[in-house]
Amino acid sequence: MPLGSAFHRRTLPLAESLSFRDWSGYYAVSTYETHHDHEYNAIRNACALIDISPLFKYRVCGPDAARLVNRLITRNVDRMSVGQVWYTPWCDERGSVIDDGTVTRVGEDTYRWTAAHPNLRWFTENATGLDVQIEDISEQVAALALQGPTSRALLGAVCTAPLDILKYFRATSGDIAGVPVEVTRTGYTGDLGYEIWMPWNRALAVWDALAEAGPAYDLHAAGLLALDVARVEAGLLLVDVDFHSSRKALLESQTYSPYELGLGRLVDLAKPAFVGRRALADQYRRGHARQVVGLELDWAAVEALYEAVGLPPAVAAETSRVPVPVYRGGTQIGRATSTTWSTTLKKMIALATIDRPHFAMGSRVEMEVTVDVVRHRAPARVVPTPFFNPPRKTATSR
Repeated sequence: MPLGSAFHRRTLPLAESLSFRDWSGYYAVSTYETHHDHEYNAIRNACALIDISPLFKYRVCGPDAARLVNRLITRNVDRMSVGQVWYTPWCDERGSVIDDGTVTRVGEDTYRWTAAHPNLRWFTENATGLDVQIEDISEQVAALALQGPTSRALLGAVCTAPLDILKYFRATSGDIAGVPVEVTRTGYTGDLGYEIWMPWNRALAVWDALAEAGPAYDLHAAGLLALDVARVEAGLLLVDVDFHSSRKALLESQTYSPYELGLGRLVDLAKPAFVGRRALADQYRRGHARQVVGLELDWAAVEALYEAVGLPPAVAAETSRVPVPVYRGGTQIGRATSTTWSTTLKKMIALATIDRPHFAMGSRVEMEVTVDVVRHRAPARVVPTPFFNPPRKTATSR
């Protein structure tokens, strides 16, 4: 049975829909109202408050902390400064992704590491012979994502951290309502936003301070359904949906390398040896046979399919996580794993795994669409991600 997170005493009364899901053993709100439209619009047009406390969180510290992090992730920690945040995958010895998350260098020899799945055993196994301490702080540190165009103004009204100079994927510290917090310029929405990290036992004071100041900035609590639409627009992958951890995959086809996930830019083969380097170097030389890419459906063609049977066009309000085939010339060449209607872009978009050579940008493919319980194929085009990428996401206020 799931437990309440650090913010459950605030999120439960707000969840009029009583729609919850299990996220890593915690109750997570799917949608606060009966529909997630207002929550999605808050992400894109005002600001939204999202409880992300169920993330797994680890503290890695000690003289050899950098060596351990470098041994595991695909990026070169030697180039990472204190106060920087990196998004990164980490792999097994075959070069298959175990998980992805963020690593924050909070001190010269201290890192905070977030992950979707438990990773303590993997980190510990690879720390043999190193002078390093690894601590699971998942139940000690609570976290909130404050996302949207007015998020900087709201956070600046209650937080002492120097937000006006905080760059994208950087960290700073301050306090909110007397509670010490760390603030990172990060998020899972592809918009201007911040993630706030705080002591679990003092988390409600932070929530209350944001909620009290929130009406002036049109703050809304947002659930995972709204977040799911936003993250697809941002081209962000979801483990167990768009790819599987190599430790949980049942088939070889369910495992992915960083190159296959479209994350080759995050692999530094020139750095010292790391887990999976040999396999990744081999794949880099020979090329990868498939890749996760963005698809944009031809909406006029979808409308025509509905019109042919006398129905108005209809799309699900929620992001579909049901895989559907993608074709080229009558042959299946991949599958779409996350499909959604983008209210902001007025487009049907998807994240899909496509075989070579069809994952090249601009390639024309067909995606399965079901109309009145009959399967059809609608034209689609491979496009760059993120689909939505506003300048405010990375701009500093100065």
